[in-house]
Amino acid sequence: MTLLRRCLLALAVTVALPAAAQPLPEAIRAAGVLRAGVRCDQPPYGFRGPDGGYAGVEVEMARQMAAWAFGSADKIELSCVTAENRIPQLQAKRVDLLIATLGVTPERARVVDFSEPYRWGGSDLLVRKDSPIRALDDVRSRTVIMLRGTTQAAWFDANMPGLNSLRLNTAADALTALLQGRGEAYAHDAATLVVIAARDPSLRLVGEPFAVSDAAVGIRKNEAEWLAWVNAALARMKAENLYAGWLEKWVPAETRPFYASAFNDPRPAAR
Repeated sequence: MTLLRRCLLALAVTVALPAAAQPLPEAIRAAGVLRAGVRCDQPPYGFRGPDGGYAGVEVEMARQMAAWAFGSADKIELSCVTAENRIPQLQAKRVDLLIATLGVTPERARVVDFSEPYRWGGSDLLVRKDSPIRALDDVRSRTVIMLRGTTQAAWFDANMPGLNSLRLNTAADALTALLQGRGEAYAHDAATLVVIAARDPSLRLVGEPFAVSDAAVGIRKNEAEWLAWVNAALARMKAENLYAGWLEKWVPAETRPFYASAFNDPRPAAR
C-alpha cells in the first residue's frame, strides 16, 4: 500500500468515526446522506434563517454529524418536523434521527430510543406584561395555549386535569393566539419563550419552571449500532466544546447565559 493510499484511508476512517470503535451502520453509510428531523419554529434550536434556510443549534448538530459520517456537512437531508408529527416521521423512516427539541419522557421511551442527553430543557409561561398571572397555579381558571404533543401538554394533563387549554401545531400559531387574546398564557420551552420575551417588551415570563426534562436525540427502536454512533458523536461535540461556538452564532448575548446553562449545568429542580 502506498503512503498516499494509507493517508487517504486514515482520513476516511477519521471522518467516518465520531469516536474510536464506533463504525457508521451500513444502512446509513449506504444511503450516502444523513436524514435528520429538525424544528423550523424553535429558535435558537431549529428555525428558518433570514435566507429561508435551516438554522439553529440543533441544525448545526445535525450538519456536524453529517460531516463526521460522510466528510461533508452538505451530505444531509433536513426535514421540518413539529412536536406532534416528529415521532411518526421517525417511525415511518422518513428520517434517520430526530434532533428536534425532543424531551425524554417515559411515554416516548416506549416508542423510540433516546441518545444520551445533550442538554436539559425547562418549561415556563409567557404572558402579557400586565397580566395578573404571577405563578403557575394562577392559570387553573384561565385558558393556556400550548402545542400538541409537547411535554407541556402532558404535564398539564397530569397535574391540572380539566384545565381549559388551546392546543395548536406551531409556536408561531401559539404566539399569535396569545397576542390576539385567545388565551391568557402560552406554555412552552423556556428556551423558546425567553427569546420571544427579549424581543417583545409587552410580554414577560412568569418565571416558575416546570416539566423540566433532558433533551436527547431520538432514533428508532432496536438500532443499537446507530445509537452507539450517535452517542459517540454527541460525546465528541461536548469534548470539542462545539456547543459554545454554535450558541455564540445563534443566540443573542443577552440571553446566551440561559442556554449555556442548559448545555453545561446540572438539571434544576422544578415541579
